[in-house]
Amino acid sequence: MAIDPPLAGLRIIELAGIGPGPFCGMMLADHGAEVIRIDRAGGVQAGVEVDGSRDVLLRSRRSIALDLKTSAGMDIVRRLVATADGFIEGFRPGVTERLGLGPDALLALNPRLVYGRMTGWGQDGPYAKLPGHDINYIAVSGVLDSIGRKGEAPLAPLNLLGDYGGGGLLLAFGMTAALLAARGGAPGRVVDCSMAEGASALMAGIWSLKHNNKWQGARGDNLLDSGAPFYDTYATADGRYVALGAIEGKFFDRLRHLLDLSHDPDFADQHDETRWDAMRRTLAARFRAQSLDHWCRLFEDEEVCFSPVMSLDEAPGHPHNMARHSFIEVNGMTQPAPVPRFSNTMPVTPHMWQEDSDKDALLAELGLSATEITHLRDQGAFGRIG
Repeated sequence: MAIDPPLAGLRIIELAGIGPGPFCGMMLADHGAEVIRIDRAGGVQAGVEVDGSRDVLLRSRRSIALDLKTSAGMDIVRRLVATADGFIEGFRPGVTERLGLGPDALLALNPRLVYGRMTGWGQDGPYAKLPGHDINYIAVSGVLDSIGRKGEAPLAPLNLLGDYGGGGLLLAFGMTAALLAARGGAPGRVVDCSMAEGASALMAGIWSLKHNNKWQGARGDNLLDSGAPFYDTYATADGRYVALGAIEGKFFDRLRHLLDLSHDPDFADQHDETRWDAMRRTLAARFRAQSLDHWCRLFEDEEVCFSPVMSLDEAPGHPHNMARHSFIEVNGMTQPAPVPRFSNTMPVTPHMWQEDSDKDALLAELGLSATEITHLRDQGAFGRIG
């Protein structure tokens, strides 16, 4: 018999934000937590823009739009927090304190609350109150300088390392750790998640290489940064790309054999860096001579660490992704399925917010009568949306 998702029974309140905060909320919701998003009255509601566009990051939420500039709106937030296990905010340091929703105020209201704070620079330090984006956070942490090809400018890796990997994902981890402690009887606490520090933590393995003299100062000269010709991408005859990751000797040897390069002196010693430029030229010419389909057929089921480079449109249709149902469609929106997976567990089926049906239900759960709800509306708690 399937058991409940691991975070079932937890209630998380999320103050509306963008990027890493919502990603944290998505991760928690994907594994069973009830996430209630407090949206801005008159603005985006549960990720539905005025033009009707929707945000995958905000799936599986309940939503209530409130005007936090009104005492009535703030009263509803406090009532929700009193019922919650966790709270997520992604404002600059001091903003929620000015709103009356800082950690001191909310932990006094609910001592077992786990209060998750998502910022770029952390809650203190010289940069704490400065604006920034993913590219700024990974720049200061040494991450950005390490990414890119030799002789070229650093390459921004989308906003994956700061916003999502070092930000939202680590906040979800930190909150889950604190929630686990709270379930065991520990008091609530504040989780201070800095995207700059989170991105730096993702570089722990590279720091190991650096300390062991296996990572050079210049980007594009190293094993994992396109420096090694056997760990790179190559264009094919039809303008597509293949990805190679033949780092281990046995995979490199099989690659040489399949490409009929076993007797090429440039491929005799995989780690002879003086041969890497020649090796790269040969590989580039070989792959450019045939189509992507040709290379997929040649390397199918071979242990060479080869894969075709799929576009976003193509990835859901790749046979492996289809076999594992790695992508799902929700209300017409193709999106990644919840991860990771758990054995013997009832999976969460994501859903997109459709209409304002949550507000009255949430208020009723808080014990508010129809008369009280009308009074709150008259006081402007729901702004123009209510």
